[in-house]
Amino acid sequence: MYMKDEKIVEIDDYRLELENRIRNLLWTISGDYTLNMKVDVSLYLRSKAIALYDGIKQGALAKYYDRNLLGLYLVKKVFCQAGEGELTAVAQLCVEEAIGDKICQERPGVREMQKEAFEDILDQEFEQMPAYGDILGRLKIAILRDRLQNGNHYVEERLRKIRDMVYKARTAADTIELIRIIDSLYNTIIDPDFEKDHGTLEQVMAVTMEELTEYDWEDFLTEELYEEALESYIEQMTNKITDMEDTAVTEEMEKQRQTKHKITILTEEELEKAYTYVELNFGKTYLTPAEEKRMNYLMCRELHRDCSLYFTEGILKNPVKRNYQYEYAVRLKNKNIWLYHDKHRIVKQNIASLTDLLRKTLVLKSETQEVLSDRGTIIPSRLWRVGRSSEANLFKRELKSDASDFVVDVLIDASGSQMSRQGDVALQAYIISEALSNVNLPHRVMSFCTFWDYTILHRFREYDDPQSANENIFNYVTSSNNRDGLAIKTAGYGLLQRSEEKKILIVLSDGKPYDVIVNRPHAKNPEPYMGKYAINDTATEVRHLRNLGVSVLGVFAGEEKDLSTEKKIFGKDFAYIRDISNFSRIVGRYLIKQLDSDE
Repeated sequence: MYMKDEKIVEIDDYRLELENRIRNLLWTISGDYTLNMKVDVSLYLRSKAIALYDGIKQGALAKYYDRNLLGLYLVKKVFCQAGEGELTAVAQLCVEEAIGDKICQERPGVREMQKEAFEDILDQEFEQMPAYGDILGRLKIAILRDRLQNGNHYVEERLRKIRDMVYKARTAADTIELIRIIDSLYNTIIDPDFEKDHGTLEQVMAVTMEELTEYDWEDFLTEELYEEALESYIEQMTNKITDMEDTAVTEEMEKQRQTKHKITILTEEELEKAYTYVELNFGKTYLTPAEEKRMNYLMCRELHRDCSLYFTEGILKNPVKRNYQYEYAVRLKNKNIWLYHDKHRIVKQNIASLTDLLRKTLVLKSETQEVLSDRGTIIPSRLWRVGRSSEANLFKRELKSDASDFVVDVLIDASGSQMSRQGDVALQAYIISEALSNVNLPHRVMSFCTFWDYTILHRFREYDDPQSANENIFNYVTSSNNRDGLAIKTAGYGLLQRSEEKKILIVLSDGKPYDVIVNRPHAKNPEPYMGKYAINDTATEVRHLRNLGVSVLGVFAGEEKDLSTEKKIFGKDFAYIRDISNFSRIVGRYLIKQLDSDE
């Protein structure tokens, strides 16, 4: 959606820059570049200081404490009948005290941003704070004002004692100690009978994952998160830990802003702006306008009729300018290369092993075989059959297999859900590409993701590129959604244009097609591309290619719980890679089966 405004738009030229800036803060502070974080641009538009400080705190929490253990504690406490809102508010106050001063001492520049964030929270939420419950609202105000006044804010004795309990979090040496402080504070000011009625902290922490899994968490979640309810709820609670702001206020401010600016569907003029935005953040296209129009006409039909394709070699290869997205791509490329060096021995072993398997198979395919025939070189010893047998194979012929009659496409899911395993996925694609190059099999490598109604196909190497082009795979970047069916259909179209008889498509994905598109004017408003709708479409495209003679292998690069979806899409031809050290053996087995096939 798009909002007309002088400078601020819902999705504009700065959206990814804002998201990446906050993520970069988180990664820089934590030192952990695998951390994933959903950035709320609405929060940034509400208050730049609050949004940036929130990113800093998430990084600091990951650096100083175990955020996953802390989130799991909150879920277990709610399971034992604690009030979710009150528990979250208590935890947020304690976490701020545990990490606020630490990060300011380590990075003095953060202190001014922290001060601005606190001022904005007080200014925007003062009237709503008592809604937390009188004591929690007053406690939050007291803590924020005390921080802004350098510890000189006076409050009455009862509130001061409670505030001092929160301040104990400043000395929490580890996550368990911080949890004890949060638990004690909740039991003191919210539910003094909690231990008697529901159990001690030790009993709370003893709750098993099996017990949590059996509980119905749907009342705590939005409808789209029901499928993986427990996991979604744990993630939801973990992400809330660092918030100091009231999300209800953010949502109300966003709602008012949207009403004020009359959000509508995209106009044709705005679509032009969307194309410029995609070009700016994903790199220039390598197709001419006529070629691009032709591909969209051929591929974007039926349930993809309101979609568009965008073909690029990436922002690092062909940028419009060096913006935040460019710097973000540089950072992720370096992260991929770092992982390659870290796993260098394993990667090299996999490449060598897969190369050896392919080479042996291709050598066998190239060997000359003699067969009986009704033409060729006569065999004297079989002449006695003339007139005595209906079999007329009196000759021998030499048959030489064509080992070079193969072509391979590698298609990589580059949606945001792959971010946590981005480096490993890049290594998998690199192993395949290097091995195929070593045996001189033509192959193309592309990734795909979807932003707005554009499915972006990022080409790393073309079929007949030199082996050095394989290094472009380290430019692999993840973001946005994934319209798997359209991407597979498009990759398959290119593969079918090749003259080689045997065509193979390898898809590296997490088995979760998902894309909610922005509709063009006068569009027929198709269903959101998710769930069974998306799975069935992707599976249909796979079957269609197989019917046309393309061998399709799904390499599963996701969570084990999504395996059933992968099976629905790829049937029996999929590989689940639990450990990259086994990658060459598992994928090699499939490729050899295809190379050996005489179909």
